[in-house]
Amino acid sequence: MSFTRLDDLVRQAETSNTSIARLMIAVECRQSGLSEAQVIQRMAGQFDIMEQAVRRGIAKPVRSRTGLTGGDAYRVHRYLTQANTFVGSEPLRAMAYALAVSEVNAAMGRIVATPTAGAAGILPGVLVSALDSGRYHRDDLVFALFTAAALGLVIANSASISGAAGGCQAEVGSATAMAAGALVELAGGTPSMVSHAAALALQNSLGLVCDPVAGLVEVPCVVRNGLHAITAMAASDMALAGVQSVIPPDEVVAAMRQIGNDLPVSLRETGIGGLAGTPTGRLLKAKVFGEEELIPEGTPPCRTSASMPAGRAEEAGAER
Repeated sequence: MSFTRLDDLVRQAETSNTSIARLMIAVECRQSGLSEAQVIQRMAGQFDIMEQAVRRGIAKPVRSRTGLTGGDAYRVHRYLTQANTFVGSEPLRAMAYALAVSEVNAAMGRIVATPTAGAAGILPGVLVSALDSGRYHRDDLVFALFTAAALGLVIANSASISGAAGGCQAEVGSATAMAAGALVELAGGTPSMVSHAAALALQNSLGLVCDPVAGLVEVPCVVRNGLHAITAMAASDMALAGVQSVIPPDEVVAAMRQIGNDLPVSLRETGIGGLAGTPTGRLLKAKVFGEEELIPEGTPPCRTSASMPAGRAEEAGAER
């Protein structure tokens, strides 16, 4: 079975009259030598870790060790109980849950990298929110993780899931695509709808730079996870409504790869350009690392100074 093109993935599922999740389970069984029950059990354990991170992050404010981020998941989760919100309660809940996982990650808690630690909140955010909606059984959510895994594998094999290689579009964009496709299959959508949901989500993330302040997976990473959880849900609804990506899904992935190659080094996880290079971003870095860097008001963003690279798990499924 090929996991390098989305159209191949769709064709295999349609030809076999099965789901993308089932295809992924079969591949995992063959590669690992485990039985189907064992593979599903292992994935269920991954979902448990995701849910634990969500529950921890919304129960009370979770602060990172640097103090740069924390407590936003708790704030949004409390806010969603208000009746005058612009976004509905379910998208806001997914946002809060995605923020929660990202904050637990920044606090050096235990998360599942999906596909990386920097983008680890999006998939758990939407899936645990779906669980809490009461419309789906826990087993359904575990199967949705296999759908997401297949999509992530295609993107990783044909493009990149690394912020250092392709910018944040390769991390948050890939995670958003994975989550959107997983939601479509969860809701009973066709393999083609799954593929288009992933493409719609990914094309809305094209060009997203990786510019972590102080080289840490906190600012703007945490907020991006929260916002892109809603993007994933919107893309899934568009696909389920019959909306298709005008540019074929595989061409969207190829475009993401090319855009990543074209991004300057300063915008690929180096902590040099973008938000990291703003006067405030540089001051925050100096504060975190105890440096003496006084930046006069109006100073343009730094483009040349070196910075500690952001450390993050790059392999899909790795735990931290």
